[in-house]
Amino acid sequence: MFLKRSNTISIVLLSSLCLLLFFSACTGGKGKNIPDVSHIELNLNIERFDQDLMAMDTNFVKNGMDSLIAQYPIFMGEVFLPKVLPFLQDTSIMRQFLISPGIQQLYDTIQIVYGDDKSIEQEFVQAFKFYKHYFPERKVPRIISFFSEYTYGTFTYEDELVGVGWDFFLGADYPYYNPSFFPNYIKRTMNREHLVAKTMEAVASDIVGEGEGERLLDMMINNGKKLYILDALMPHTPDSVKLGYTAKQTDWVNENELQLWSYLLVDDLLYSTNLRDIRKLVDHSPFGTSQMPQEAPGRAANWVGWQIVKSFMERNPELGVQELVAISDAQEILNKARYKPKR
Repeated sequence: MFLKRSNTISIVLLSSLCLLLFFSACTGGKGKNIPDVSHIELNLNIERFDQDLMAMDTNFVKNGMDSLIAQYPIFMGEVFLPKVLPFLQDTSIMRQFLISPGIQQLYDTIQIVYGDDKSIEQEFVQAFKFYKHYFPERKVPRIISFFSEYTYGTFTYEDELVGVGWDFFLGADYPYYNPSFFPNYIKRTMNREHLVAKTMEAVASDIVGEGEGERLLDMMINNGKKLYILDALMPHTPDSVKLGYTAKQTDWVNENELQLWSYLLVDDLLYSTNLRDIRKLVDHSPFGTSQMPQEAPGRAANWVGWQIVKSFMERNPELGVQELVAISDAQEILNKARYKPKR
């Protein structure tokens, strides 16, 4: 999700980092040329806006809001109040919000789950070391944690900050996730394991941008570039976590790469602009289209796009990730990738 300084808000359903040496059935880091970033100095911490907000004296709400704006001028002044929860600009409503039993219960749960955020903080430090390695000219944003009563998860705002909504990562069994908004295939990833990767996915999306063109090819290559950048920032993280897939779904796409590619070609989907035909191939969905096997996960075309981008980069080793980001023509990437799916 991106929150821009304009009034336009682009929402991307955002996928998280396991501990660096955590091994699972899904591979992460294996066979990759991972740069050494241990020498990169990075002073980074999670700024607990959620705690500072709830520490506000409800007898002096206006003073408390002014203090928060002074402490978090961009987050509080440009993002949280005007865009995330704009009704809280009214001091009387802010007071009711702070003393609400439902908000108190949500905040207490967050403190139980994320009262100690040091391990997550270290995962962010590692990811942003890779960020500085690949994008040395880019500013490392502030990481600010908040909650919004299930309104926003993770987002970037310009190059200034990254927002982490704790209430989107309280675990699949958390009882207050409305199934109408959070179906099981989404709720399954709303946990601590996926928090950092979903946040860094927002960062990767901000780096790559929205892309050009409305064909499936344009979308899958642009999303493949985002996955490529996310993989560069989190090389030790299992692919299943980066993709938001189960281990079984990740195994399926790896074992059926040729079948997936053939399906896109035979059904003339690669250059289709019909969203009804291609939406499940690039957007969150519990499974692929009705023409695909039941085991095929949603957003399978994004995974194929990732493989095409990897092939492109392997065949053009003189290019770095910044040059990849600069290429907007999906057809150019496909042509130069000379993509050959595994049989």
